[in-house]
Amino acid sequence: MNATNHLLRTAGAGGDLASLAGYRAGGGFKGLRKALLMSPGDAVETVKKASLRGRGGAGFPAGMKWSFVPPPDGAGDRYLVVNADEGEPGTFKDRHILSRDPFRLIEGCVIAAWAARLTRGFIYVRGEFRQIIRDLERALEAARRAGYLGSRVLGKDFSFDLHVHPGAGAYICGEESALLESIEGKPGRPRLKPPFPAVRGLFGRPTVINNVETLALVPLVFELGPEAFLGLGAERDGGPKLYGVSGHVKRPGLYEFPMGKNLRELIYEDCGGILGDRALKGVIPGGSSCPILLPGEIDLPLTFDSVARAGSMMGTAGAIVIAEGTCMVQVALRIARFYAHESCGQCTPCREGCGWMARTLARIEAGSGQPEHLDLLLELCDQIQGHTICALGDAAAMPVRALVKKYREEFIRHIAEGRCPAASP
Repeated sequence: MNATNHLLRTAGAGGDLASLAGYRAGGGFKGLRKALLMSPGDAVETVKKASLRGRGGAGFPAGMKWSFVPPPDGAGDRYLVVNADEGEPGTFKDRHILSRDPFRLIEGCVIAAWAARLTRGFIYVRGEFRQIIRDLERALEAARRAGYLGSRVLGKDFSFDLHVHPGAGAYICGEESALLESIEGKPGRPRLKPPFPAVRGLFGRPTVINNVETLALVPLVFELGPEAFLGLGAERDGGPKLYGVSGHVKRPGLYEFPMGKNLRELIYEDCGGILGDRALKGVIPGGSSCPILLPGEIDLPLTFDSVARAGSMMGTAGAIVIAEGTCMVQVALRIARFYAHESCGQCTPCREGCGWMARTLARIEAGSGQPEHLDLLLELCDQIQGHTICALGDAAAMPVRALVKKYREEFIRHIAEGRCPAASP
């Protein structure tokens, strides 16, 4: 953490930030009051100027997403959906906000609702977060009693309410349209687009879907102003960022820095370097769905664009650090098995290809692999990626392809020797 934390801040004199009194004492709801003095259109433009990009992985500009919602038509509710279904392996940032600073999320939701003229919202929370769900319910009730939710928010001619919707532990429901299907009581399967959720989303009505961290940063845009918020990040990536680091580092955990933190510096300085002072073998920079970076590729700023230029994705900025001595065949197998298990089965390339990929890697790991299996794995990745309704197929294919290509010699040795050539970590 650095000295100017916004999302990893601690409680001040008012007490626990998870309480309404503690949140107010720390300056809570100042951003909302400022936003309500603006027109909805001006509030959207403020977020655009701040260059707040979605923190759920895709990095789409939040203000731009809000501007896609058509004007009110008087035909029914218009929805905000908070994607709190945090299931990406290596990612653990949203649960911190949900458990430690829930009113910041609530404030961000109300500002988003005012800006996009939304009337009702759902926080879709991973079902395993049972205590978080209970705590969120209490926080929402406290916000209603204080006038921040419900009819005439803070006396304004504006009504908006929020509800918690527990998920059932399906990774696919982190995909925004599958999440909408789940809220509607249907199996969590992604929808074909168009129409896009902004026009026809939850229950067929205009819907904005944002990630927890994205919405938790919205109050800061209005507290500081868009220029100051942009100054906390990079040119096209405004604001601070939560970076989660796991794997073979001495100090794993959640860190906050201005957007653009150098990945090598994060690992070797802030996280204390590699566990056991081993050599670095690779870094998956943004959760398990991202292609791995070699040690020579990690001296780069963690922004959406710079990581993309390096051949990977920043994703959720959940970096997984891998030291020498780790079997990369095992890494690929674990990733492939996860996505094969979590595929909803709707698309043939994903349903059949992910399982085929996992079985092929399992044969290599077991010592019965053949040289042609490496080309088969790359062909499977090509047949899966870009040929499915949602990005789960891409998430399965991209990391496996990168591992096979970048550590091909290790895969070849694994096949030739019929055993794992790397020592266990």
